[in-house]
Amino acid sequence: MHISAKDLAALIPPGFTLGVATAAFQIEGALDEDGRGPAGWDRFAAKPGAIVENHSPVVATDHYHRMPQDVALLKQLGVDSYRFSFSWPRIQPGGTGPANRAGMAFYDRLLDELLANGISPMATIYHWDTPLELDEAGGWMNRDTAYRLAEYAAIVAEAFGDRVARWVTINEPATVSANGYSLGLHSPGKELALGAFPTVHYQLLGHGLAVQALRAARVPGEIGMTNVYSPMVPNSINPLDRISAGLMDLGQNRLYADPVLTGKYPDLVRAAKFFSSFEHPEGDMEIISQPLDFYGLNYYMPTKVAVGPGNGAVPASMAEAMGSDLSAAGSGATPFHVETWPEADITAYGWPVKPEYMAVALKEMAERYPNLPPVVITEGGASFEDIIVRDKSTNTRFIPDERRLKYISDHLETALRATAPGGVAESVDLRGYYVWSLLDNFEWSAGYKQPFGLLHVDRETLERTPKASYFWFQELIEERDLAAAAGAAIAQAVVPDPVGEVPEGRGASDDGAPLGAGAQ
Repeated sequence: MHISAKDLAALIPPGFTLGVATAAFQIEGALDEDGRGPAGWDRFAAKPGAIVENHSPVVATDHYHRMPQDVALLKQLGVDSYRFSFSWPRIQPGGTGPANRAGMAFYDRLLDELLANGISPMATIYHWDTPLELDEAGGWMNRDTAYRLAEYAAIVAEAFGDRVARWVTINEPATVSANGYSLGLHSPGKELALGAFPTVHYQLLGHGLAVQALRAARVPGEIGMTNVYSPMVPNSINPLDRISAGLMDLGQNRLYADPVLTGKYPDLVRAAKFFSSFEHPEGDMEIISQPLDFYGLNYYMPTKVAVGPGNGAVPASMAEAMGSDLSAAGSGATPFHVETWPEADITAYGWPVKPEYMAVALKEMAERYPNLPPVVITEGGASFEDIIVRDKSTNTRFIPDERRLKYISDHLETALRATAPGGVAESVDLRGYYVWSLLDNFEWSAGYKQPFGLLHVDRETLERTPKASYFWFQELIEERDLAAAAGAAIAQAVVPDPVGEVPEGRGASDDGAPLGAGAQ
């Protein structure tokens, strides 16, 4: 069971944003249309075996051609905001030079369509689709890519700055470094292990330079960045498990958040020999740690860590879901590994469903970063296998995705209670929650095998079908709006008389009430 939509709506504070999220490469398709240049992901996805069952992103959900229909579904859903990403190779085909007018025109139409339907845009500048030319020049192993990101940020800021309410400079640099450059699971497919450390710094530098570009363009929207956060839990009381969990926390969480929020890398990382594999100018940290209007947190699950290589870099269920054999990565190559949660429900991705750790994540952020800016949960959701029920009498389809619905409900409730007065993370100014994702889309190396969407997408016809979670989220928003409207009406009706004044012609009783009050 989960909390009712009405009761959950009562926990939502005024001004809290309820939204949904997507990313360009995962939904747009049209990879060779209207002047779009190739991305590194185009080439990576075309490699045999790189993607589950060799699924292709060429069409994805065909959002590029069906955008008005998708915005209409957003309107019907009732969300406050839609988080999408600009496609770098669609806007700047080679990663340098002038903007592609046709690509820009698509986002002009998208933004105008959103605003016409009362939906606030949150735009991510970089969500992993590096132009191929930049990848071939070293990608995020090359410092120059940070400056190219800033140039691209300036282009979108000038063109769209008047219509974007919130900006995310870069999405999940931790995933790009780990999966793209350390393990080779994502584009550009590098297996550099600890040699991937320069990608951390250059992505964070790119973030800082993009912030400067946005501020130079005087965009009125709020500016932030987002990274995935996973609380690290020791597998046992074994001190070596605790040390392993601490090291993984450094590599997954603090390595990215500390520089942005404190202006320096964690002490242990800076002291480590391998970190000196690249040098950076003194002024970089000032650029990276500029004040932000919000900090974005992508939260999905906690991670249980044990000492030793184990049987694989990640549990077998996760490796299978990603379409990758990670057994070699755990055979003597790593000092610790990820363990399973036997008592927990798991998603189709093999991720443990542990909503209570959403509170742990927020509490850890509050304790580590006393000057933490307002926080937005920029992604949260779950992949589950969906069953389509067809009503033959009406020829309609229904998708009862109760597990996804419960996942979102439980995690949102936990976040709201944790940050409410008296909660374990009450000092966190939580401003919103975006569900991942609007649509079942191309989930990177997992192809179309991991559906996260509130909307089912038929792989043959591309028809969109709302799931039960879509209708539940719609109900939640309606209940919140009804409660807010009722509260406003009550506040307007109960306007107290000015203190000390009595309406003309009326006296007062001994208890201060106007004479005649309650008289028949």
